[in-house]
Amino acid sequence: MSEKLQKILAQVGLGSRREMERWIEQGRVELNGEAAKLGERAGPDDDIKVDGKTVDHGKAAPRRVLVYNKPEGEVCTRHDPDGRPTVFDRLPRIKGERWIAVGRLDINTAGLLLFTTDGELANKLMHPSTNTVDREYAVRVAGEVTPEIIATLKEGVVLEDGMAKFTDVQFFDGEGFNQWYHVCIMEGRNREVRRLWESQDLKVSRLKRVRYGCIFLPKKVSVGRWLELDQKDTDELASLVNLPSKPVVKLDPKLLKQYERDNRRQKTRQKVGKDSKDSKLRKRKVRIDS
Repeated sequence: MSEKLQKILAQVGLGSRREMERWIEQGRVELNGEAAKLGERAGPDDDIKVDGKTVDHGKAAPRRVLVYNKPEGEVCTRHDPDGRPTVFDRLPRIKGERWIAVGRLDINTAGLLLFTTDGELANKLMHPSTNTVDREYAVRVAGEVTPEIIATLKEGVVLEDGMAKFTDVQFFDGEGFNQWYHVCIMEGRNREVRRLWESQDLKVSRLKRVRYGCIFLPKKVSVGRWLELDQKDTDELASLVNLPSKPVVKLDPKLLKQYERDNRRQKTRQKVGKDSKDSKLRKRKVRIDS
């Protein structure tokens, strides 16, 4: 049974489908000795090479998913031309695969980021047509939030790139000018949460993602640290987008000890950059704990 080339490459953990499409267009992929073309299909007996190296696509690679607690000040690219720290800098190194970021957070947004080695899973979780995966954010809003504003944000607001809305808005904590809310949204458009509040002449002074689909940011994962999900949580995440279970890598004892040492060496940090200062919320709840 043949499948699209970019899907095969994503399944073996080389990157997301979109990234594999770019590799094909850039001429980095060969199919049976010829430069591959976007849209071509391949089967189990076809010879696939990337950058001259043969890709073993006889069976899909195991699935791995990582939770990372992003601090403010990191960018969501592998390499930043301005030399800023990236979310990939502190992730565990893996052989023969690469971590794929599931969506992005802007430089001033903190909280939950998911990474996976399964390009198909990443593609499904991020794709605009997927309507089974919502995101939840803790937001500190400066200004007076009225019931009418909340109703408007839930009904929908026309932004420059189309209609947007929160599926839920709940007051969390705070008095006076600064108050915390939890909001849920189905999309991941650029700065969408901030822009929705700004459409009502309100300013977002803190923003943190606390949930992606069924995965909450664990309380034990400090800012700037990561945690690999187990089989149960990984399967539950995949089931949201109708993907079958895949085995989660069972780490050998030596590698597991190395990961534990790496985790202990990770610095707990609220922000990165010149103006970094640790900050604490006045009150804490599991969903917004670092």
